[in-house]
Amino acid sequence: MPELPEVEAARRAIEDNCIGKKIVKAIIADDSKVIDGVSPVDLKASLEGKTIVAANRKGKNMWLELDSPPFPTFQFGMAGAIYIKGVAVTKYKRSAVKDDDEWPSKYSKVFLELDDGLELSFTDKRRFARVRSLENPVSVPPISELGPDALLEPMTVDEFYKALSKKKIGIKALLLDQSFISGIGNWIADEVLYQARIHPMQSASSISKEDCATLLKCINEVIKKAVEVEADSSQYPSNWISHSREKKPGKAFVDGKKIEFITAGGRTSAFVPELQQNTGAESAKAAGKRQQVKVQKIKHNDSDSQDEEPEIEETAAGKSKVKQRGANTKRASTNKKSKESNSDDENDSDEAPKKSGKAKQNKSSKGKGGDKKKKTRGTNTAAKRKLEESDDEEDTDDNDASGDDDDSEQDKDQNLSSKTQSKGKKTTKQMAEPRQTRNKPSKKQK
Repeated sequence: MPELPEVEAARRAIEDNCIGKKIVKAIIADDSKVIDGVSPVDLKASLEGKTIVAANRKGKNMWLELDSPPFPTFQFGMAGAIYIKGVAVTKYKRSAVKDDDEWPSKYSKVFLELDDGLELSFTDKRRFARVRSLENPVSVPPISELGPDALLEPMTVDEFYKALSKKKIGIKALLLDQSFISGIGNWIADEVLYQARIHPMQSASSISKEDCATLLKCINEVIKKAVEVEADSSQYPSNWISHSREKKPGKAFVDGKKIEFITAGGRTSAFVPELQQNTGAESAKAAGKRQQVKVQKIKHNDSDSQDEEPEIEETAAGKSKVKQRGANTKRASTNKKSKESNSDDENDSDEAPKKSGKAKQNKSSKGKGGDKKKKTRGTNTAAKRKLEESDDEEDTDDNDASGDDDDSEQDKDQNLSSKTQSKGKKTTKQMAEPRQTRNKPSKKQK
């Protein structure tokens, strides 16, 4: 990804080869994602016939200053690059365009031909770059929102320390924030943190003033060296971690020390754990939280093995209530069985009055169920009612409970018996007693 050194190399190449020359031809790609806020026709019209006065840069953004506005601005994104035919712009991607290369490239977004025959092209294969046409680029976003340029506007140690002390995010994430300091990208951030021996996840506010001074020095040295060699990575010092950033985990080393990769600031980050340790109050606090979570997980697993899982709930007063699932489950099971047993008993006791009422309504046609086979059809209904009223309450309930046919009553008793046997001996005993009472003749029958 092009960062400050790559964009600066492109700016210098234009400054050295294109200043004072007139644009005689412009070809703009019909790509509304890259050509932002202006139509290809309007951008073409704003370029042709204009003279290039200067090439400017801030952070990763570059713009051409023409003899009259608007000015074309280039935000390089992840794969933006400037190529000048016959001129080696930067070895970040490749050197000068060769005779057998496609020209202009199919990825060209802006192609310019100058009055001396020189041709240049801004290309973007990934389509994350942006080309705009602005009256005053420095007064509007994105350039107006950028922080101080890491090369052109270096901070003092006091300014840098004061700025970091207000930030409680990881130092790498802060360095990648273009509104804090512009021009630093992923590989530069990894390099300066390695040179300063600071962990990428170290909280910015926890860095000492001494370490801040070291980090600021490393930022200046790394960027100046990269710009000096025109972003040619083969000329970077051998002790830079950038030489091994592209290697696979387990095979990446610098000065004989192992490089590991983590995600910091949303980007893959290379660092050396042996030299870059996460220290400071914020780091210790975060480590304490992780340890606390780990202990809670261990307790949780132990309780599972005992069939009792503690569940911690924070109440409004800040107290903790511990519930044991195993105990609750056992208690709930006991309550359920008790309710089922009571329900069966209630159903059995309620069945008799319902059947009795039904039997009284149908006495004219059915009579007294179980006694119907023993008594003649000519039995007086009024006499039977009189006899029933004279019986005591226990016998009346027993006789009324036998209001249905013996066959249907026996089937129900068998079904009921099978259900109660599965619920326990106690329920079976309770259900067995009414059957014995039903079979026992009443006092009047005797």
